[in-house]
Amino acid sequence: MQLGIHFANFALPGGPESLAPTLAATARAAEVGGASDFTVMDHFFQMESFATAQDPMLEGYTSLGFVAGQTRRITLGTLVTGVTYRHPGLLAKTVTTLDVLSGGRAMLGIGAAWYEREHRGLGVPFPPVGERFERLEETLEICELMWGDDDGPYEGRHYRLEETICSPRPVQRPAPKILIGGMGERKTLRLVARHADACNLFASDPAVIRHKLEVLERHCETEGRDPSGIEKTIITGSDPLDDAGAFVAGMEEYARLGIGKVWVGPPGPEPAAWVEKVTEKVVPRLRDL
Repeated sequence: MQLGIHFANFALPGGPESLAPTLAATARAAEVGGASDFTVMDHFFQMESFATAQDPMLEGYTSLGFVAGQTRRITLGTLVTGVTYRHPGLLAKTVTTLDVLSGGRAMLGIGAAWYEREHRGLGVPFPPVGERFERLEETLEICELMWGDDDGPYEGRHYRLEETICSPRPVQRPAPKILIGGMGERKTLRLVARHADACNLFASDPAVIRHKLEVLERHCETEGRDPSGIEKTIITGSDPLDDAGAFVAGMEEYARLGIGKVWVGPPGPEPAAWVEKVTEKVVPRLRDL
């Protein structure tokens, strides 16, 4: 099992001036410590379930471009981009730019979006959930088209592109990995089976994850796809440093289900030091699962 580091807390000592050096140091610590991925949230307001909307939040892809210049090997992405935040043609171009400038290390993490307050606050349209899922599928189709060999038009219900030119192409071939985040059985996991290279689930309970993976397998059967070709990942809010042994034991249960990666996030004011300790204590043990 691999370990991903998810950087979500920007309310750090020292104010805005501290964010760049702290973000850089944390990403470098993740890479040196053997973490597979370094991700940030894609929000414009901090999540109210985590802190307050007034707390600091950096824009995701600008942050990842900065981190790309601080690292050499680790995969970079958002966990996850809301489909409503960017026009899909521009999103594909943004992820391509990150992939090119990072030397082929970009991942597109995407979902249907949910945080209504930031949409209303910043004047971003927030359509009903059914439409957001329609837009999500069209966005996935557009990204696949832009990262393919056809520069032709795209005609969908919500998006119409006359030319899907994407030059230069991504460094990764055939394309950057697409990860879809969410637990929805009827729509989200169906889109995973149809379009994604990976899924990301909330590590609520192994029994719940087992059920979700069974649903995904049924969708894969309908789509004519081998489920083993989809990477299964989870994110947890637990702190491995509370009890590293118990954390690894818990991850062993998920590994038996086929989970190949778990994301954790620094909870406190010294994220780089936290990542150094976590990777030292956990990464070697997770690799054995």
